[in-house]
Amino acid sequence: MAFRLPGFVQRKKALRRSLSGIKEAALKSTNIPKGHFAVYVGEEQKNRYVVPLSYLNEPAFQELLSMAEEEFGYEHPMGGLTIPCREDIFIDFTSQLN
Repeated sequence: MAFRLPGFVQRKKALRRSLSGIKEAALKSTNIPKGHFAVYVGEEQKNRYVVPLSYLNEPAFQELLSMAEEEFGYEHPMGGLTIPCREDIFIDFTSQLN
């Protein structure tokens, strides 16, 4: 069951970070706010999202990370985790965690 919160559009914009090459990603990796971490989401092109560390306490997010570990491992050339799902699903999923 999905919940639509009034601030969904703002959170979606806050989460969306585009990835345009390793050099830009390396620069961005130093700009992660305290209490957050980077994940890469997408099927063909991976886009970068910065999410709060508090998501690590959520059982649903832990399951998503387990799936990511099985498929990709925990190393990513851009310096973040790769999440094996479509971006729209990830955005809907994370909006429910807030």
